[in-house]
Amino acid sequence: MINFLNLKAINNQYEQELKDACSRVIDSGWYIMGQELELFESEFSNYCGTKHAIGVANGLDALILVIRAWKELGRLKDGDEVIVPANTYIASILAITENKLVPVFVEPNPETYNLCLKNVRSSITNKTKAILPVHLYGLISPMPELMAIAKEFNLLVLEDCAQAHGASIDGKKAGNWGDAAGFSFYPGKNLGALGDAGAVTTNDDELAKTVRAIRNYGSHKKYENLYAGINSRLDEIQAAMLRVKLGYLDQETERRQEIANRYRNEITNSLIQLPQWKKDEHHVFHLFVIQTKSRDKLQHYLMENNIQTVIHYPIPPHKQPAYAQWNSLSLPLTEEIHQQVLSLPIDPTMTNSDISNVINAINEYGK
Repeated sequence: MINFLNLKAINNQYEQELKDACSRVIDSGWYIMGQELELFESEFSNYCGTKHAIGVANGLDALILVIRAWKELGRLKDGDEVIVPANTYIASILAITENKLVPVFVEPNPETYNLCLKNVRSSITNKTKAILPVHLYGLISPMPELMAIAKEFNLLVLEDCAQAHGASIDGKKAGNWGDAAGFSFYPGKNLGALGDAGAVTTNDDELAKTVRAIRNYGSHKKYENLYAGINSRLDEIQAAMLRVKLGYLDQETERRQEIANRYRNEITNSLIQLPQWKKDEHHVFHLFVIQTKSRDKLQHYLMENNIQTVIHYPIPPHKQPAYAQWNSLSLPLTEEIHQQVLSLPIDPTMTNSDISNVINAINEYGK
């Protein structure tokens, strides 16, 4: 079986370093808000090029905490509208509604799956206060243009970088474009912990200070609570694991790019629509997503050929039972995408033979 993603094989590459890091934490006797977290925050902010990185419990909390902090600082209020791609994972929407803001679902660019600039501009109203671009599948959104729109209309920008660790435009990395960004280190991400973990990045000192307090019961000083905060702290063991894996992130990204280039250059089946990206865009390929009208049939065929695939995502957020108030929305492009996309294996531990087997099987499909 060619696995979609073999996390055991990925982490086995760094087994001794991960065990040593874990032992270091155990032996320290300090397990929350300690040196490992401080060092990871420093190392990750340096990697992203930002002044601050704040470790939190998971990627969803990272987004929630930024919006919550903006509300505490008076930059947002209940009922404000946030522009967001309609074809994102539900977490992007949950962060908005959890803070009693209103998501404005925008149809994506059909070639990149990221925000469509024309649709963003046409969706802005006097209630619009923020844009939440999602760097879907590992391709950074058109951030220079989005930031220009945000400046024109005085909008906040919160990047959802859950799938885009290290993605960049002209050398400027995801997480360093907007007013703030949220990262997930879920185990399957390009930079994955060995459990749930996340981070906020920003160059805004006041925002960083507020997020740091809210993640820790609303407190900077023990037993003194400025805000009615929550417990969303990145623990020492996960920080230590991430410090190890951060050192190998670029190496693994290069392998993902090699696999993606082979897929794009060698898959020739006319039934398959391949993803598009420009050579000057630094795509980190968290996912390699193809599109076909016979998605379920193709997935079954590939499984019969011992190739595991995943659907990202079968149901768009506005059609989820959790958001019944938006179930009647008509977003035909988004709905078509969710009915047709299929993610191919893109595991940095795949062999060249595995890659060839995937390509050959797809090229034989339908013949």
